[in-house]
Amino acid sequence: MVSRIERLCVERGLKMTGQRRVVARVLSEASDHPDVEELYRRASALDQHISIATVYRTVRLFEEHGILERRDFGGGRARYEPSEEAHHYHLIDVETGKVIEFQDAKHDKLMQSIAARLGFDLVSLRLELFGRQRHAHDRDPPDLKSSSEVEP
Repeated sequence: MVSRIERLCVERGLKMTGQRRVVARVLSEASDHPDVEELYRRASALDQHISIATVYRTVRLFEEHGILERRDFGGGRARYEPSEEAHHYHLIDVETGKVIEFQDAKHDKLMQSIAARLGFDLVSLRLELFGRQRHAHDRDPPDLKSSSEVEP
């Protein structure tokens, strides 16, 4: 079975070597936003002959062809996610590095409204929030609204 990353590579005319297929598979199966070191760890578990240099070159190639997007969530290491993912935002826990993805229709509309008011058509939008999780005793009662109903 061809992974979604591999499909994008083929569509964009990239030659798919065995090691590129392994990296593409690891990226397609990732539910997180791995950095290159983590990609290498996962890829080398599947192919012990793959080198860290190959993973770096493959990630750079995939990024140059618009297959991957580089994210900087702090911590000094770039992390990656497929470009074809659904439109979403990121909330990064500054203590653990955990990344929570969410969507917010009200925010989307607000940003489009701002761009229109300034005479622009919005073509891209990125939102990365950095926070620290409240401890159980510091938390307000839970807000029962869904992520699409979050107030700005």
